[in-house]
Amino acid sequence: MREIVLDTETTGLNPLKGDRLVEIGCVELDNGIPTGHNWHFYFNPERDMPAEAEAVHGLSAAFLADKPLFADLADQFLEFVDDARLVIHNADFDMGFLNMELGRCGRPLLDTANVVDTLAMARRRHPGGGNRLDDLCQRYGIDNSRRTKHGALLDSELLAEVYIELNGGRQAGLALVSRDRGEVRGAMKAPDSRPAPLPARISEAERAAHDAFVVKLGENAIWRRYGN
Repeated sequence: MREIVLDTETTGLNPLKGDRLVEIGCVELDNGIPTGHNWHFYFNPERDMPAEAEAVHGLSAAFLADKPLFADLADQFLEFVDDARLVIHNADFDMGFLNMELGRCGRPLLDTANVVDTLAMARRRHPGGGNRLDDLCQRYGIDNSRRTKHGALLDSELLAEVYIELNGGRQAGLALVSRDRGEVRGAMKAPDSRPAPLPARISEAERAAHDAFVVKLGENAIWRRYGN
């Protein structure tokens, strides 16, 4: 299944009162795996940037002045999204701005029924807990140290990792783990080391086929973080 993890930055909180979209970041997932195929652009909002908004994302009116208008890239955005399911944190906010901008330039609106709201997912899974993006990164041990300000692409990359965790994520091992209490139940202590390393269980042909597959995923493929 193809999914697009998406985030936006804006000039404010209300598209009905003249606030505009200034950044979109999209991360493509294929069956829950980042493909490295992303879509990211800044936009000229054709208005000033309120100081309180700039303090959140760091995008000034001067920086955005030479950026394209949303209308210039609306078709490219719709082509990238296509019919993929959208994964958004606090989806009503982002969808309100996206559909406002699409409506302004006469393009078809996005289907709100084809959206997963990770904020709602997190609230169901962790009732009473902090469910902001930073809270969830901390809960799941995801490194968000680069997030000194909000940014649509970085936030989408972090949200993709959070979404994978909300769906069951990294279930490596048979131990039952309670992340909230930091407990591991039923785990067996592994030996410190093996007397001799296990022989490789894949052939050279299989290894070469895997390497070729990773190359096709692009420079940002998650497999490139790991050695052979």
